[in-house]
Amino acid sequence: QVQLVESGGGSVQAGGSLRLSCVATGLSLSRNVVGWFRQSPGNERKFVAALAWRGDVTAYDDSVKGRFTISRDNAKNTVYLQMTNLKPEDTAVYYCATDQLWGAYASPNKYDFWGPGTQVTVSS
Repeated sequence: QVQLVESGGGSVQAGGSLRLSCVATGLSLSRNVVGWFRQSPGNERKFVAALAWRGDVTAYDDSVKGRFTISRDNAKNTVYLQMTNLKPEDTAVYYCATDQLWGAYASPNKYDFWGPGTQVTVSS
């Protein structure tokens, strides 16, 4: 049974940093595309970043480029989202998800498995 669990969320002030983790059981993250998405109340789930099974292939939404970094630790079967220079508009529940194919990586509908999410709150 596949399970994804996010952690690392919390409350920070603007300009602060957080590192989110996504731990998987039941599948190897090194053999899957991993995406991070976020959703705030009343809004659709939106793409944040994605990491291909090839660790050097990444993609970011323009709103987080230069501030967020996605990476993977194969030994721990964990994917991270390092978030720096956080802004109040980054406040949301953050989800990780996996899929086997890279195509349409920004579309949440393509992902097969999802974690329950972790809350990130950034105050001004």
